[in-house]
Amino acid sequence: MIAYARWLCIVVLTLAPFSAPQALTPAEIKEPQMRALQEKHFQQLQTIGSEVQAHIFPYAFYFSRVLDLELSQQERADQRSLRFDNYGGMTVVEITGNYFASYSSDMVDKSHRALRTFQDVMLPIVEIAMSELKDNPDVEGFAMEISHHVRGKAMGMSMERPENLVFVLSTNAALRLVNGKTESDRQAAILDGQFLINGEPFILYLNDRAAKEAARLQEQNPMAAGAGQESEQKSKSSKLTSTATMRPLPRMLPPDPPPSPSRDTSPDALAKIQVSFQKMIDVVLKEVDSQGHFVAYAPPTMVAFRKGAYLEFSANTTLPPSAAGSRYKMAALAFDDHIAHLVRPVMSYFKGDLEFDGIAFSTTIHLADKSASTEGSDAVEYFFPTAALRCYETYDCTGQQLIDQGSVLINGERVSLDLQISETGTR
Repeated sequence: MIAYARWLCIVVLTLAPFSAPQALTPAEIKEPQMRALQEKHFQQLQTIGSEVQAHIFPYAFYFSRVLDLELSQQERADQRSLRFDNYGGMTVVEITGNYFASYSSDMVDKSHRALRTFQDVMLPIVEIAMSELKDNPDVEGFAMEISHHVRGKAMGMSMERPENLVFVLSTNAALRLVNGKTESDRQAAILDGQFLINGEPFILYLNDRAAKEAARLQEQNPMAAGAGQESEQKSKSSKLTSTATMRPLPRMLPPDPPPSPSRDTSPDALAKIQVSFQKMIDVVLKEVDSQGHFVAYAPPTMVAFRKGAYLEFSANTTLPPSAAGSRYKMAALAFDDHIAHLVRPVMSYFKGDLEFDGIAFSTTIHLADKSASTEGSDAVEYFFPTAALRCYETYDCTGQQLIDQGSVLINGERVSLDLQISETGTR
């Protein structure tokens, strides 16, 4: 009997952390709007917390309002962190926690440490959260900050230090990450979010070879590897008396490309370029049409735009009824759900130096539940310079960066298109 009681006590103590609440109480949220959302969706947050705690991670993971704790400290600390917050103007479900994996700096470089923690911890959490919140209109995105540990030597002495990873993405990008059928789809979703290591912008690669190449470039030339990225002030180490905070990251833009010589955009010059690439264009139409939904009566044509020559593809984009909204929202969703998925397949056929300046996609947007006779449609044109397309093709630029380096026209008028703001319908 005594042995049984001792066993029961051990079981209860072992399971106690998993039964504890993981979300902050609404009363602890200071901002009124966020407090109201915390109260409204408290049960959903608790469900997410329970499922995350039930998930088996390779090493111990704890929700925590304070980062960079030792395990003995964490076991006594407040193990609640799920909450609504405002991140860069986006209403997000925010999660902070400590992951007690300890990586050797000699054996695992920064790129692979980030990839390992992303795959082992961050991705499972996003998948669990999305299963619960994907249809919640109040949630515009997710933000998480996870701390793991790095072992190494400093001045000949062994030491262990925390390394903090921040991952932020919109609900739309989270859905594409979770539902992505290919690694390219998931990589594109990640690049549409923000990733930081110890407060510094970082490009997370899912492909192991790409991660190794990034690490190699970082070792060879740390300054060059970080060129073109705007870095935040380095995050301060979290202390027992401070709470984990995350700050919005300004959009990172690659450096402007060098000016190119003026292009002859006369009708005769455009016709000659068209002829020289016609065979390749025909191949692209045949191979990519199933996902491109190209317009049969409007074949790809060389057009003049802003003193450059662009190969323009005409397509139809069909969006779900839920996409109805402003023309900016529909243009943003058409890019994310259709046009962005054509860039890499199309660019794979156009290698080396080209005799034209970029590629354009002209699409007419339709809603799935409306007939052609009853709906009004918007025509959107996306003009992308070759350099920006190459950057996006190799996962060195996000979709937003591609948009920013190009031009977007809605019904013939040039507009500024912020994907995140437009898709949340706040424009």
